Amino acid sequence: MLSRMIVRLRRFMGSDPDSRLSRQINFPVRRDRAHRLELPPLPVFMWGVVFLVTLCAAGWHGSGAIAGDGVSTAEASRSGLEETPPAQHSSRYEVLRVDPDRHGLLARCEGKLVLIVSGKPAEMGRAQGRLLAGPIQYLVERVLYGVGAFDSVESGTWFFDRMEEIHRRTSPFIPSRYFEEIDALAQAAGLSQRDARFANLFPERFHCSGVAVRGTATRNGQVIHARVLDYMRDINLQGCAVVQVFVPEGRHAWISLGYAGLVGTVTAMNEAGLAVGEMGGGGEGHWDGMPMTLLLREIMERAGTVQEALKILQETPRTCEYYYVFSDKSGDLAAVRAVPEEVLVLKPGQQHSLLPPVPKDTVFISADERARVLSERLHQHFGQIDVPTMIEIIKRPVAMRSNLHNAIMTPQTLDMWVADAGRTTPACDEPYVRVNLRELLDLFRETLSHSTASR
Repeated sequence: MLSRMIVRLRRFMGSDPDSRLSRQINFPVRRDRAHRLELPPLPVFMWGVVFLVTLCAAGWHGSGAIAGDGVSTAEASRSGLEETPPAQHSSRYEVLRVDPDRHGLLARCEGKLVLIVSGKPAEMGRAQGRLLAGPIQYLVERVLYGVGAFDSVESGTWFFDRMEEIHRRTSPFIPSRYFEEIDALAQAAGLSQRDARFANLFPERFHCSGVAVRGTATRNGQVIHARVLDYMRDINLQGCAVVQVFVPEGRHAWISLGYAGLVGTVTAMNEAGLAVGEMGGGGEGHWDGMPMTLLLREIMERAGTVQEALKILQETPRTCEYYYVFSDKSGDLAAVRAVPEEVLVLKPGQQHSLLPPVPKDTVFISADERARVLSERLHQHFGQIDVPTMIEIIKRPVAMRSNLHNAIMTPQTLDMWVADAGRTTPACDEPYVRVNLRELLDLFRETLSHSTASR
């Protein structure tokens, strides 16, 4: 019954609200030129109930898809995915499956799913769609048909109308390679093109802390970059969390703490030793630019230093208001506020009236009480900060109850320590798992070499 409700909601949300939806629920819907919905009180209550039931339904419906390997043995067989024995290599990573076209593999590291895809855009998209079909479908149900239903009621704006507007206005600024990848992913995962594109544009609709330290601020002088993502933990996006490694043809390889089916990023580091974390701001409605998650991907694939990243950021048309912390293996750091009209860059130790005191050799972005506590902890541990200390520094209240994921990155070693929220706990209270970009690239090459030789 609950699964059928999701299917019916998908049909409703994908149709015109003036026609099928209003007839099925039998209440009048009026829309003005701005696409605002005027809903009588009773239907609003009914939609609240629908949203809550749908949220529960999506959780139970998707649990089988995201548990364990991320795709069942039966699904692997039907898709032609190869089962790869984990003992073929000596590492901390257990290889689960290999894409039949040799453009991806799915692995596991201490319980975390790791996806590696390579090649041309469509090849990477197909590989991700095949290897993570279940989790991708789960994410779409959560984001578009769960949150979308609630948002339609809360905002008074039909969710899919707004997503279509975002798609229309951002499309001229999105390189065609990303649409090729998303569309191939959709076909391989059994999704509509529209749903896959809207899911990847979703961060533009809904708008966390970031800090990087170096030199005298740290125990051994290395760059340590922390990223705290506070975002909608209660809808269980952590259920489709994946460490993703992209190896695009002719561009930098890079690693992202991301989610099944999303090809952009908000937390990433590339093989050149450049790292970034994003924090959301305001400015909703300023969508005539390149979506933030895809802009960060462009930076990961094209830039090797903080200065190169800033140049791309400044030269690319931008949407909304976003904040970033950048770091690279040379020790360059920057905190950034970017709006469509301008980019403001803060250097290490530079003070700003909207931030509490910033220590030497440090940049950070945060707000309210979180920023005050972060500043105090950074000063308290100044000169002694290492990865375990940074993990303690970003615990609550620096992280919020909605803390969805955390990452600690060291660009000089290409290590990333990752933590995802539990079902009822914030990410900062969960154990961290270390992954290493260089190790994962070696794993990919070794696995494909072995798989080819054994044919």
